[in-house]
Amino acid sequence: MRPPPLPHQTGLLATLIERIPLVAESGRAPLMVFDLDATLFDNRPRTLEILMNYREAVVDSQPEVADALASLTAEKIHYLLSDTLRGCGITRANVVAEITRFWHERFFTDEHCQYDAPIDGAADFVRACHEAGAVIVYMTGRDIAGMLLGTMSSLRDCGFPVAIAGTEVVLKPDATMPDEAFKRLALPTLERVGDVVAFFDNEPANCNLAKAMFPDATVVLLDTQKVPYAPELAEDVQVVTDFRVV
Repeated sequence: MRPPPLPHQTGLLATLIERIPLVAESGRAPLMVFDLDATLFDNRPRTLEILMNYREAVVDSQPEVADALASLTAEKIHYLLSDTLRGCGITRANVVAEITRFWHERFFTDEHCQYDAPIDGAADFVRACHEAGAVIVYMTGRDIAGMLLGTMSSLRDCGFPVAIAGTEVVLKPDATMPDEAFKRLALPTLERVGDVVAFFDNEPANCNLAKAMFPDATVVLLDTQKVPYAPELAEDVQVVTDFRVV
C-alpha cells in the first residue's frame, strides 16, 4: 500500500479543478494539458512485457539471460533500458544491443500501448477536470504514425475522456523528433484553443519550457521517471507524485 497523498498534492489538485469554471467565465476555454508517458501512464509495464517476450524467445538458446530477465518486475524498470539490464546482471555488450533492438522495435508501437497502467488517480482527476468545463489536451511525445491508434484505445480503455467534445490529442508528426523540440513547437498552438490553466509533465525541461511560455499557468511535475541529467526544476513549478486527491 502506498502512503496517502500529501496535503500539498490534494490541495493543489482540488484548487485546479475549482479554477476551471472561473477561467471559463472570461470567455476563453480553460485548457488542462497532460503528457502521457510517466505522467498519466506508467509505461514500465510495457517495457516489462517486451522483456518477458524476449525471455520467452531465448529461454532455450540463452537460459542464463532468460533467468536474469525473470527476476524483473515493473518496479525494477529504469528510464534507460541499459540500466534495467545492468540491474539484473545483463552487461555483455552484444546481448544488451540485441535486447535493445528487440525492445525498440516494439516499445513505440500501437500494439504495446495496452500494457501501460494509469498513474494512481489519473483517470478520475482528468474526468473531474473535463466535467468542470476544461478542454483536456493530451500532448505527448508519442508519434502519429506508430502510436496514435494504440494511444486512443489505451485512453478509452482506462477511462480517460477521449474522442468527445472538449478533448484534444496532440502527437508528434515524426518519431525522430526530440520530445522537448516537439513541445517547443506545439505548445504555442494551444493559444488557438484557449488559455492554459495547468500543464502536467514528468520531464523538468518540458515543465520549465511550459512555465516560460505560460507564466500564469500552474505547471506540475510528476515525480515518476525522468531523463538522466535533467535540468534543475524552475522554482515556481509544483511537484506531485500522482493524481490522488484522497
